Amino acid sequence: MAKGGGIPPGDRPRPSPRERAERGRAARKRVPRSSHAGFTPGTRRTDPVTVVEEQSERRVRELVPIRYGRMTESPFRFYRGAAAIMAGDLASTPNSGITAQLCGDAHMLNFRLLGSPERRLVFDINDFDETLPGPWEWDVKRLAVSLVIAGRENGYPAKERARIVRAAVRSYRERMRVFAGMGNLDVWYDRGDMERLQVLADQRLSARGRGRVAKAMAKARTRDSLQAFGKLTRLRDGERRFVPDPPLLVPIEDLLRGGERDRLVRELHRLVDRYGRSLSTERRQLLRQYRVADIARKVVGVGSVGTRCWVLLLLGRDDEDPLILQAKEADRSVLAAHVGESEYQNQGKRVVAGQRLMQAVGDMFLGWDRVKGLDGHQRDFYVRQLHDWKGILDPTIMVPNGMRVFGELCGQTLARAHARSGDRIAIAAYLGAGDVFDIALVEFAEGYADQNERDHLALVTAVRDGRVPATSA
Repeated sequence: MAKGGGIPPGDRPRPSPRERAERGRAARKRVPRSSHAGFTPGTRRTDPVTVVEEQSERRVRELVPIRYGRMTESPFRFYRGAAAIMAGDLASTPNSGITAQLCGDAHMLNFRLLGSPERRLVFDINDFDETLPGPWEWDVKRLAVSLVIAGRENGYPAKERARIVRAAVRSYRERMRVFAGMGNLDVWYDRGDMERLQVLADQRLSARGRGRVAKAMAKARTRDSLQAFGKLTRLRDGERRFVPDPPLLVPIEDLLRGGERDRLVRELHRLVDRYGRSLSTERRQLLRQYRVADIARKVVGVGSVGTRCWVLLLLGRDDEDPLILQAKEADRSVLAAHVGESEYQNQGKRVVAGQRLMQAVGDMFLGWDRVKGLDGHQRDFYVRQLHDWKGILDPTIMVPNGMRVFGELCGQTLARAHARSGDRIAIAAYLGAGDVFDIALVEFAEGYADQNERDHLALVTAVRDGRVPATSA
């Protein structure tokens, strides 16, 4: 017994499933599901170009024009880089008051084929740069809007886009109801093995659609360190080195000279040693069997362009035994201004903790560290393999039925990720058995897609007027 006769904290009674369900129904009364429909920008909404510019201030200056160039290419490319803009907008929308660990950037292209440490192909969320606890519905809304934007770019009519969004949200809702009835361990054991995707494809897709899924799965299995090794490196003077492809891939010897280069090389070598402490014992031992052979700076993604990202070539048993790691800068989450700061002081650890919580399986080399740059500033990084059986289903070649099936798979995957960290029973009770929330998000997604197009045009205009520089790469 605790001092004074009280109950020790760990022994305090937890809410029963009935009480948790009642919490969800009570939230529904406070914030009706229909209230999530539509989007009207707030009168004090920050200029979207200003939001992007403020992010750029902390990034590598010579790379920022690449980011603007990519974001101006299309409304969907803009949306991929506009997580900070949408975070501010979501903060003004109805809030259920029920939280879960959020991806923070759950657009459809962040759902991918990934490799498990056991060498099984799975379907899961990929990008966790913005992860933080927050209202579960924010992730669902970002996914729904991405489906509408992609549908518009593919020329789908409004009715088809509505069917796609309703199917994705219904899939999330129904899967969450399944998780609400499962035991804790069963939820954690659940994963999106490719057998489930294959069955879904066989049942729902045409022969052409099934062929595309099979092709994506086969391609994903080839995307590993060996594939990256052959593509990104070559022998030079008898040693393996990264192949320059400026500005997208620049070897460190081409980036810096003399003492500056040597100091940064030493610091990045120390990063590999120190980051190993964030791995489990057996994986740390495996990492120690490799040595760093070369380093290069890499440009990644759309929203991440300009953040510091290093690729490190490690060699093991011999010079044909590669491991290629990516050390990516982790900044403050775009959600933090709206949901509160992370409990982790190291932003790299924030990313890794969120990823480990939300993913059913993860990269065995995923870890974090902090590096002191040449400018004297300390920056947080997370580290993972550059390629680990990663594959993507290209939305530009999807027919409406294919995107609807893909959206359903994304909805199920997101529900499983939220069920691991949030109150799945309360969320399921809030959503209920009806389609009120599904219909509401169709209206929200169309309304926000309109806003995204206006924001995209604002950036295009800013580039045209010379307010921000843009280049293609």
